Amino acid sequence: MTEIAEKSEALPVAVRQFVLHWGEMGGQWGVNRSVAQIHALLYLSDRPLNADEIGEKLGIARSNISNSLKELLGWKLIRRVPVMGDRREHFEAEVDLWQMLTRIAQGRKEREVDPAVAALKQCRAEAQDDPRISRTARERIEAMHDFVTTMDDWHREMITIPPARLMLLIKMGRKVLNFLPLGRGKVKPDV
Repeated sequence: MTEIAEKSEALPVAVRQFVLHWGEMGGQWGVNRSVAQIHALLYLSDRPLNADEIGEKLGIARSNISNSLKELLGWKLIRRVPVMGDRREHFEAEVDLWQMLTRIAQGRKEREVDPAVAALKQCRAEAQDDPRISRTARERIEAMHDFVTTMDDWHREMITIPPARLMLLIKMGRKVLNFLPLGRGKVKPDV
């Protein structure tokens, strides 16, 4: 388990807690804890940091830092930044929350949703032509395919909405239902 270093340059309590919590959340989302902690540290940093500084602040091995930085660069959540008078590589995080969310969502979509859509499309085609597939199984494959492709289409539409308008839509929440036919804001569960 990665522990944040207790050094003379100890991180402020709030920063330490944020980094630790972000690392735990990352672990729950399938992201290596060190990767998430490095991202959190760079996100909160007021200046670009090099790998040695990251290691000192977080108590993470250099090889782990190097691999974690490569992963974060691959997700486009951090970038290399030149620092005058220093030949080492320095890194800073994307701090625009919409950009960060969009990049994470796009990366997850490419790794998880796109293969699921392709697999369901193939299953759907094979199920239609196979007389051994029960009607129930065929209908459920079709329903799953329709659901996943609808959500995929929704995601594609949402990422085209300018962030300010999307935030307004999100803040409106359930009030949006008043503009829809059937029920004027009254939500009945489909369960």
